[in-house]
Amino acid sequence: MDVVDVGTATRLTQLAAGGGCACKVPPGELERVLSGLGIGHAEHDLVVGLENGDDAAVVRVDGNRAVVLTADFFTPVVDDPYDWGRIAAANALSDVYAMGAEPLVAVNLLMWPRDRVPFDLAAEVLRGGAAIAAEAACHLAGGHTVDDVEPKYGLAVTGLADPDHLLRNDAGLAGTPLTLTKPLGLGVLNNRHKTTGEVFPDAVETMTRLNRDASRAAVEAGVVCATDVTGFGLLGHLMKLARASDVTAVVDAGAVPYLEAARPSLRQGFVPGGSRRNLEWVRPHLSASVDDDELLLLADAQTSGGLLVAGEIPGHPVVGELVPRGEHRLVVR
Repeated sequence: MDVVDVGTATRLTQLAAGGGCACKVPPGELERVLSGLGIGHAEHDLVVGLENGDDAAVVRVDGNRAVVLTADFFTPVVDDPYDWGRIAAANALSDVYAMGAEPLVAVNLLMWPRDRVPFDLAAEVLRGGAAIAAEAACHLAGGHTVDDVEPKYGLAVTGLADPDHLLRNDAGLAGTPLTLTKPLGLGVLNNRHKTTGEVFPDAVETMTRLNRDASRAAVEAGVVCATDVTGFGLLGHLMKLARASDVTAVVDAGAVPYLEAARPSLRQGFVPGGSRRNLEWVRPHLSASVDDDELLLLADAQTSGGLLVAGEIPGHPVVGELVPRGEHRLVVR
């Protein structure tokens, strides 16, 4: 297990109550609020709106071009400001890749406690975000800053896609395998890092890895259904996909990959509150033959996780399948 001591450097994770995508508003609460707004429903040129909680909005520009829009930001998930910037940027770009699109331009979203934390650290966060944007060949132009009580960082991203070749969460078909492109366990490892200061390089590498190649491979293979696995965990995002596609999703728990230190960290109690809320949200719709520890890992709130693809992507494990709708939306065996 590769662990590095963070030493006496400024611990950004101690400046916020939550961390990363684990600090999302719980999915059930969020859906209840959004359902009463009556806005953003797909019609005419608005190809993807609010209906199914997909990863980004999509607006058709003309016959073969669509604009894909998203925004994502969160409190520090690691103490290193440069790495946090990289993680937050990769996470925001992931929503565009999850729709089968390519990012075009992004703007920074930065909230910073100027009276508590040197602004030089904010510069390192922005530098990390710029590095990931450059890797993605995405223009990064300006942004917005706010003097806030907690540090937060992310991007608003605009991308381009072919509206007839999108990846959507409502297009899953029974008989299709499910592929996961990154290992799970980021939530518990980030919680352990926040608590102890231990650094997990494999977790940082996973969170900063772009979902670009997996997205392109899915589009090239003719896949039409996918989502990314972030704050609602694999089970939460899969629940939304199964519901939107009117199918049941079956997960083979033994086939799901995890980061090396994830299980030991779970046993030691490093479970973020967001992971527990995710599990409670899906539990009424779940049939499982595994124990709650396994379910907590499957519901673990990920930050900048991989794509969950309804189709096979070479080099990545098949972790389940979509089947005709049954009594439960989710089955874990």
